[in-house]
Amino acid sequence: MAMSVGPGGGDDKPLSDINTTPLVDVMLVLLIIFLIAVPVVVQTVDLQLPKVAFEPTTTKPENVSLSVTSAPDGSCAVYWNLTKVGSDDLLDRAVAKLEADIKKAGGVENLTPEDLPEVHIRGDINTPYRCIGGTIYTMQRAGFPKVGFISEPEPGTSTTRL
Repeated sequence: MAMSVGPGGGDDKPLSDINTTPLVDVMLVLLIIFLIAVPVVVQTVDLQLPKVAFEPTTTKPENVSLSVTSAPDGSCAVYWNLTKVGSDDLLDRAVAKLEADIKKAGGVENLTPEDLPEVHIRGDINTPYRCIGGTIYTMQRAGFPKVGFISEPEPGTSTTRL
């Protein structure tokens, strides 16, 4: 390291120049640390995702069965059992269904999570996510805590849990 003693002569005047050498040293060390650390952070973790297993669905009479598809004009079509419903009608029906089930059980305090009805959604494979996502949101907004999907297993697949 070099040290500046000033411009000759016996001036006792303080130097107003900033010594940038330590700053540059620190910045170079930080640059090297970041160059080494960034690839470690950016790398992905190797995961083995779970295999899809199908469990037979136990259908209870109080469960709500919805079918979601897209209409030819691109709009969403939601069917409550076999009846086509709009978004507002879906919310009204869902709230009425849940209130009727709670009233039938004698109040909220008499219900357990297993007693609450579930919503089973069957979505066409070509249906845009906005249709299915909107249906999920509407049913959760109505108060249904359990919303699930019904799918068709591929031929020859196991129905046991992996």
